[in-house]
Amino acid sequence: MKFPFHPKLLDTLPGYGKGQLSHDVSAGLTVGVLALPLAMAFAIASGMSPTAGIWTAIVAGFIISALGGSRVQIGGPTGAFIPIIYAIVVDYGVQNLLVATMLAGAMLVAMGVFRIGNLIRFIPKTVVIGFTNGIAVVIFLAQIKDFLGLQIEHMPGELFGKVKALVTHLDTVDVPTVALSVASLLVLLSWNRLARRYPAVGRLPGPLGVLVLATAANAILQLPVETIGSRFNGIPQELPAIGLPELSLATLGKLISPALTIALLGAIESLLSARVADSAIDDRHDPNQELIAQGLANLVAPLFGGFAATGAIARTATNVRTGGRTPVAGIVHALVLLAVVLVFAPFARHIPLATLSAIVVVVSINMGEWHEFKGLSRFSLPYRTTLLTTFLVTVLFDLTLAVELGMVLASLFFIYRMSDLTRVERLPLAELSMMPGFLYPDGAPRVVAYSVYGSLFFGAIHKLEALLDPAEIHPEVVILEMQHLLSMDTTGMEGLESLCKNLHKRGCALILCNLNTQPDSLIRRSGFGDEVGPNNLCSDLYSALARARQLLPRLSDEDPL
Repeated sequence: MKFPFHPKLLDTLPGYGKGQLSHDVSAGLTVGVLALPLAMAFAIASGMSPTAGIWTAIVAGFIISALGGSRVQIGGPTGAFIPIIYAIVVDYGVQNLLVATMLAGAMLVAMGVFRIGNLIRFIPKTVVIGFTNGIAVVIFLAQIKDFLGLQIEHMPGELFGKVKALVTHLDTVDVPTVALSVASLLVLLSWNRLARRYPAVGRLPGPLGVLVLATAANAILQLPVETIGSRFNGIPQELPAIGLPELSLATLGKLISPALTIALLGAIESLLSARVADSAIDDRHDPNQELIAQGLANLVAPLFGGFAATGAIARTATNVRTGGRTPVAGIVHALVLLAVVLVFAPFARHIPLATLSAIVVVVSINMGEWHEFKGLSRFSLPYRTTLLTTFLVTVLFDLTLAVELGMVLASLFFIYRMSDLTRVERLPLAELSMMPGFLYPDGAPRVVAYSVYGSLFFGAIHKLEALLDPAEIHPEVVILEMQHLLSMDTTGMEGLESLCKNLHKRGCALILCNLNTQPDSLIRRSGFGDEVGPNNLCSDLYSALARARQLLPRLSDEDPL
């Protein structure tokens, strides 16, 4: 198997000029300043330090852009990972989170090498919407503590414990924190309106603008609120120590499931982001190359203290809107973040956690496709059931369980629909009554024909049982007209073999005609074509009737073939 490794960057370098460099640098600067507050906010909401979030954006962002399969993908920590990362930190600790992230990276690389990227696209829309909206709700609930300034030392990872902790600590609400949170939230929600009225405002992304205003106000007024400095002692103005996380063989097996969750969500979100970007720039990404880059990013980021990263839809969209058209823009975005850490890190001490919480609240509101709930009544029961089940299980229990259950439901409903579409209908062959020897003395037909529609597979094999109804007078020849049979699996093949054997036991013959390519290939490769008889595989219904006429005298002499 050829190793699929061809970064999109290699395709964009030939003919690359100053004009495109100017656009890419401009877009990279914009995305870089947007990524700064988001990286810190997502890290804190995940139970990590803001430094870990920034270095995740720097290292993973650089690798995803330099080695990815999309021209404009921007990588880094995302809101979708918050409940997953937080739960792993609570249950296993930070060091084991880094190990789980590296395991997920190895899984993503394997997915890309074995070309599983195209299969990720087969996850139904209902499952994607269900867990996306569920994650948005979980993120929103997780921000209530910092948004209200509640004094909770250990926030549980699971929903019911989290709600109980919030309710029992409501009496610890901090008024200054709430005031700053609400003010930050209102400014964020009205930022686009302000940008339209004051063009100078629009030059800054909303999250960065709010962060600058709140940080400046806190530095000047010394507000009595918790900050990055008070909780995390600021952000180090230096490169992090590079090293492998501590590995415990006792917990390695327990980390497989969390790692699989990280890998699955990372693959879905990154390829969804790349697909959305494709429509905006009229390009086509390489899903397998993208998965390899995502995997390498998650393998390397933990060496710098970073955690899980994937393609970020909002930052990728910003990159496209501001003129980025090659991976150079994503590389510039990572370098901008690096420059910020090395130059402006001391100012981060004054960043209020309440403002970062407000930023994540807005992200959670915007990431949910809430309009899908409003229009659920227009869709079928299977659609509603799959979407709502995935949503509720994500909120109440676990994302991995939600995706697994959603996929099972979607598959079962698909099998039911395909089974419902598969039909075996009797053909009214009026010409048989005019053919001598085709009728019994009482007028019953010695030859019957059926048309098979749809797909003959394990979920629809029972449709052949009607052909052996003991209440009917048995014909001597059964013709299956299969022009409308699109596909057949091995279970369907086994059903045909069983039908043929039962007919032969009754002294009847089976003729197949009008076979499409896939069923015909399976019948001949399996050897069933020899069992039914090469002369009983006919090109059309008229040839099948002619073959039946040849068989009738022999059948009347009790010779099945």
